[in-house]
Order: sequence, then C-alpha cells, then structure tokens
Amino acid sequence: MASCSPGQDDTPTDKSDTASPGREQPRQRVIEAAIGLLTREGRDAVTTRAVADAAGMQPPAIYRLFGDKNGLLDAVAEHGFAAFLATKHVDPDPEDPIEDLRAGWDMATEFGLANPALFTLMYSEPTRADSASFRAGMEILRGRVRRLAAGGWLRVDEELAAQIIHATGRGAVLTWLSLPQDRRDPALLTALREAMVTAVTNERPAVRHPGPAGAARALRAALPDQTNLSVAEQHLLGEWLNRLAVEG
Repeated sequence: MASCSPGQDDTPTDKSDTASPGREQPRQRVIEAAIGLLTREGRDAVTTRAVADAAGMQPPAIYRLFGDKNGLLDAVAEHGFAAFLATKHVDPDPEDPIEDLRAGWDMATEFGLANPALFTLMYSEPTRADSASFRAGMEILRGRVRRLAAGGWLRVDEELAAQIIHATGRGAVLTWLSLPQDRRDPALLTALREAMVTAVTNERPAVRHPGPAGAARALRAALPDQTNLSVAEQHLLGEWLNRLAVEG
C-alpha cells in the first residue's frame, strides 16, 4: 500500500467502529470523493487531506471512518468490486456456454477499460482477494466454469480454469492500460480472449448430453483405455457408471 506522508496521512486512529450504520452516508461521500480524485489525478492525489476537502469534511473524520489512508483505499477498492459485481449477468442455462464464457470475459475487460484507475487500485494488492464482493464475483465465475464442466466442454480442472479466465482478463486490462494510446490495438484483447478459450475448453463437448447420466456414459466409454486402474477398480467404477448412466 502507499505510505502515508508525515503530518498528512499518518495520524494514529481507532478502527473499531468504522462500519456503524449511522456512518454509511458520510462513508459513501468520502469514497465517492476519493474515486473522483483517483480518476482525475491518480492514486498519489488520494491523500486524506485532499479527500476530506473534496468531501466537505475535516481530515479527522476520514480517520474516524476508515482508520487511516490504507483503510480508505481498501474501502474504495471494495466499492469497485461491488460495482463490478453489479454488472455481472448470470445465465443459469446459456444456449451456447462458450459464447457465454466469451461474453463474461468481455464484460470484465470492458469494466476495467472504462474504470482504469479504479481497476488498477482494485488489483494492486493481493490481500484484496479477501473482499466479500471479489469472492462473490469469483463464485459467479466458478459457476460458469461448473456449467462448462457439466456440459463436457472443460479441458482442464475447474479451479485452474477459473484462475486462467480471471488472470487473462485482469492481465489483458493491465497490459492494455500500460501501452501508449497509439499502440492499443483491439486485436490484442481478442487474441488474449481466444487464447483463454482455447486453453480452458474443448472444441467439441466430451459429454454429448449434459448432466450426470451423459458424463457417466462418456466416462464409461473411455474406461477400457484406463490402464492405471486395476481390473477390480475398473469393475467397481463400471458398476457405478452404469447406475449413474441409467438413473442420472
């Protein structure tokens, strides 16, 4: 996190009551003022004194509400994750799961490109993965990955797929923002998205019919080629798959 300047951002404070209901309106005003400064002038401009002036408050109020400058920046990042979460669209049964994956990735990058300073702050600290809104967003992504897996589209493990999708989206935005304006080619974003799709999905679904029965039938068909299983293990697994194929 950015360090505090002597006499400006290093006042000792008590963080014990930063989330009391009566403070939500002043907190929101301060957060919006901080986002305005961040957007217009960059992270270095977000000092407690400048934010207090922009919010029409005295600097001690910032400390009472957020503890210190780092607490304020964390609150701004959390606001960003919540705003990003609000843009997410969840289709529990997409007609084309691959296009749904592309649409979700595009939406994430579009949010980052529309909010460059906020997006950079959101992902500047690994500890911000503890954000409730960040975790909720990742659960939405894992749900999308789970639907891909259930349909037989997934090429890799579910958790690895979620990490690849998230990392390529975040990396695409941060790389784009690091480039001079005259070198920002939209083909870069398309290429990164398609590389992600290729990395995590199959060209054709490995399971013809979604659900446990379809998955069981697909695995049952491949079972004779699994030489790493003993005869007894193959027999037992075959019984389970037969039951799932019929009852799934």
